[in-house]
Amino acid sequence: MGKKLKNSGLVGLGVVAGIAVSLQFSAMAQRPADPALPLDELRQLADVFGLIKSDYVEPVEDKKLLAEAISGMVASLDPHSAYLDKKAYAELREGSQGKFVGLGIEIGQSDDGYIRIVSPIEDSPAYRAGIKAGDLITRLDATPVKGLSLDDSVKKMRGEPHTKVSLTILRKDEPEPLVFHITREEILQKSVKAKIVEPGYAWLRVAQFQEPTVDDLATKITELYRQDPQLKGLVLDLRNDPGGVLQGAIGVAAAFLPKDAAIVSTNGQLPDSRQTFYGRPEYYALRSEGDILAKLPAAIKNVPMAVLVNTGSASASEIVAGALQDYKRATIIGSQTFGKGSVQTIRQLTADTAVKLTTARYYTPNGRSIQAKGISPDLHVNENADGDGLNSLRMREADLAKHLSNDREQEAGKSKRDEAEEQLRILAAERKRKPLEYGSGEDFQLRQALNHLKGLPVQTAKQESQLVQVDPPAAKSPMPK
Repeated sequence: MGKKLKNSGLVGLGVVAGIAVSLQFSAMAQRPADPALPLDELRQLADVFGLIKSDYVEPVEDKKLLAEAISGMVASLDPHSAYLDKKAYAELREGSQGKFVGLGIEIGQSDDGYIRIVSPIEDSPAYRAGIKAGDLITRLDATPVKGLSLDDSVKKMRGEPHTKVSLTILRKDEPEPLVFHITREEILQKSVKAKIVEPGYAWLRVAQFQEPTVDDLATKITELYRQDPQLKGLVLDLRNDPGGVLQGAIGVAAAFLPKDAAIVSTNGQLPDSRQTFYGRPEYYALRSEGDILAKLPAAIKNVPMAVLVNTGSASASEIVAGALQDYKRATIIGSQTFGKGSVQTIRQLTADTAVKLTTARYYTPNGRSIQAKGISPDLHVNENADGDGLNSLRMREADLAKHLSNDREQEAGKSKRDEAEEQLRILAAERKRKPLEYGSGEDFQLRQALNHLKGLPVQTAKQESQLVQVDPPAAKSPMPK
């Protein structure tokens, strides 16, 4: 990519729910043919192709066989490398732009196998149709959702503009299922939310890193200071943020760090995969003319900060949390993050297909590799006052088969989890909890973050200590080692 980011880089999944990836878009590299190609194995592949064509019980299209062969070859490498057919490639590009064609709902899996509506997006088709948070989807058209993965359910709800889909809904206090016929539209997602939660203290949430995220963040910060010019503390909420556009992560971190600070570095086999990204406009500006962050109130560089993370915080959100932690700019609060620290490059094969290939690992400013380990919070705080709730049930990168190893320190994988943590997972599975609304009055972790910013006691996770008194956070930003 050189010194200027000419292509859109992604570090996250996309869609509504999922595990993070790390992406950069580029054309297929033009390289000379490798003289050491394994000719015998390639002949064997051709022989198998011929056998299927001649002997299989029914005819199979050439394109299907070859696409599946490519897909299997790439998928065998690690959990985040993949062949992207026309539909998958289009969905990935849509997700990075913060828009897609669908119904406009944020969803999650319920305990009984249905799809739970976390929230309808304001002014979306689902919102206008009367879909409510807490509704359970039992059928999509004629298909029962039990047995479908979350990703498969998302695919059924997405489609072409102006086409319809029927949702069968179970709603509390309604005696009979409700059926909604909703027309798909292009949905514009807002990845940044913000509000003054109490006098002098603000909550700023980044739900996913998209192309508009840095601009949206700048707008929200300006609005916060317009409402309260004397902010005494800011909580940056990255919980369940699966990642997204690399420039978004760089820009969000740069908003709070010293000018030109190193944000993240990468290392891999190719020369252009070994580089450092700094908090400069050429590394994060995608949409604005000039430097949108230069217009922010100067106080944003020094306001005391806490960052909320959990097991669902992955990839780009780990870049931000790791950079703010290395510079001692903010206190990281919550639980161990997902541990997605690898970069995937998109190599375009045709006009509408591509390969997503892992090409590098990324590192915090102090040189820490996050891969299969994650960011350890400074203060471990459970999701709820009595335990870590649904967060304990989430998988981490180290749980995934064929995950890339951490090359700089021993990873904290599933095999390293102690009996206490496994017991917390069991207890969380037994308790029936509704999804937490971040930023609400019932948000326990947010309350603990505010207590920390005020220098009040914080209720930390029970396996560490029940209640700790901490010093108010400093606003200094020393350079990392």
